[in-house]
Amino acid sequence: MQGPVEEGFDEPDVKIILLGDSAVGKSKLVERYLQDNYDPRRLSTHALTLYRKNVTLGDDNEQVVKVDLWDTAGQEKFNSMHPTYYYKADVCILVFDLTRKQTYLNLKKWYQELREYCPNIPCILLANKVDVDYKVTKKAFKFPKENNIPFFFVSSADGTNVVKVFEEAVCAGLGQRKYGEKDFLLECLELFEDEAIERR
Repeated sequence: MQGPVEEGFDEPDVKIILLGDSAVGKSKLVERYLQDNYDPRRLSTHALTLYRKNVTLGDDNEQVVKVDLWDTAGQEKFNSMHPTYYYKADVCILVFDLTRKQTYLNLKKWYQELREYCPNIPCILLANKVDVDYKVTKKAFKFPKENNIPFFFVSSADGTNVVKVFEEAVCAGLGQRKYGEKDFLLECLELFEDEAIERR
């Protein structure tokens, strides 16, 4: 079902935004994670796409979290996003394409813009299209180390790490909204070592 976000969408528990150059695979990653269990809405004012997914947390699935995932819908080709995109964001997923070096070089620009609007929210860096050549995982990437952000190799084609990363983002977003601390992401990473979410 599609329509303006104002129609039928209440406040989410977590807002996740995706950033990165055009055609790095942001939309494909979201679709891979959501599969068929989502409700897309389009923000007509700014040509952005918003997806709502109810995520269950805990060993007994006792907690349901309303998660909104914001996709750029091609607006990143203008090299910046509307401030609305960043409003009340709890966590950012930053994506580059392993097959295109320029998308990696442009991460600095996207990260600077993110920090202008959201100086403290957690950020996760994804290197997409690892399925093209898994040998690339042996290479060293300076950007995540220089900015002290978690870094994962993913693939929207074969699903490598996709669900894991998005669930970690949900956990980090909840921590950000509850505690307002970027370091909560480190706890989330420890919780996901066994591919399980545990709420303390």
